[in-house]
Amino acid sequence: MDEIKEIENTGAEEEKPPSTNLHPLRSWKVAVIGNVKGETALPLDCPADAGAEFDKKETIQDIQSAIESDGHTTVFIPADANLPFALAHIRPDICFNIAEGIYGDAREAQIPSVLELLRIPYTASRVLTNAISLDKTMTKRIWRDKGLPTAAFQEFVTGFEPIQNDLAFPMFVKPACEGTGMGMDASSLVYDELSLRTRVKWVIENYRQPALVEEFLPGREFTVAVMGRADATRFSRRPDFYDTDGFHRFPLLEVDSSSSVTPGIYGHVAKTLHTGDLGVPQFICPANVEEPLASNLQDLAISAHNAINALDVSRVDIRLDKNNMPRLMEINTLPGLTRGFSDLCVIAEAENWNYRDIILEILYLGASRFGLVAPNDNSIKGIPVQIPELIQIQRAQKNSR
Repeated sequence: MDEIKEIENTGAEEEKPPSTNLHPLRSWKVAVIGNVKGETALPLDCPADAGAEFDKKETIQDIQSAIESDGHTTVFIPADANLPFALAHIRPDICFNIAEGIYGDAREAQIPSVLELLRIPYTASRVLTNAISLDKTMTKRIWRDKGLPTAAFQEFVTGFEPIQNDLAFPMFVKPACEGTGMGMDASSLVYDELSLRTRVKWVIENYRQPALVEEFLPGREFTVAVMGRADATRFSRRPDFYDTDGFHRFPLLEVDSSSSVTPGIYGHVAKTLHTGDLGVPQFICPANVEEPLASNLQDLAISAHNAINALDVSRVDIRLDKNNMPRLMEINTLPGLTRGFSDLCVIAEAENWNYRDIILEILYLGASRFGLVAPNDNSIKGIPVQIPELIQIQRAQKNSR
């Protein structure tokens, strides 16, 4: 087994926590689970942009610092084949999951699956949701069946399938089960059947998965952050931030790729660029969006989140069609958390959330699902929520120690 070590922290945030009645029942040992760029081994036959979703070590350190600033201890555990042994050795109270997975079907669901098997609490969405959200075709099928707006689409498994009648050129081709713009560049936009077949074949051969083909959406592109759930106000450190439905409506972020390295396409290369780099897209937050479109985009993102039973946090990408009507593109149930760079962080910081608040909000919302925090109302007088599943988890943990 690889050596399990704590990553040295870079220092705590200077901001003091907001005033709240929310308290953990005790301090926790929190395992941050993720894949680190340059340290996570990748298969030899993987595509050139494999590992694009992995985090830098500095992001892990920032997350640990934010968690430790609230009185908890942390340890970093790599999301690799040694994870079950590391968990048995460390015995965390809860895991802060940002692991993307390395290979295999539904890789973003693999870590939650292990944690469910070992009955260890963790943050963000559960197994099935993470499996669905990585599968863009399945996600769009669910949205379509729920009556949510999305562009016409078709999945190509062999590349020889007849083109559906509801698809019209131009079309956009991308891998069906990747994130961070992987497999997306200027050649993804196709205008005729020959270029369509060529690109579909390239995706299938290089990514060893189906190709998702969508009718191209020429309008403005937005990223919408979603945070909360129906009972969020009872367990949030910032209960006043949530609306009556339990969700906070963040300002919208618009991605203007018109003069980016891949004009009109927010692909992998564009997503690696930082402010000031040549060819970086413009990120406008808060975006200049009038009502009722602004509220429609926010509510649509929440509906997309709920449709696949996502929990606590996600990021939804929406683009306008040729008639300026919003269409859902995809959802990220494990949104990036790089300070000052990842979309979720940029959006929250535009509304004066500091990084510490973002991390602790995700942590406490996740912990509350497992009875690790008392609700911040007076109806239960500080007694943790107890439901049969949580009682079983607590008993299992007690018996293993």
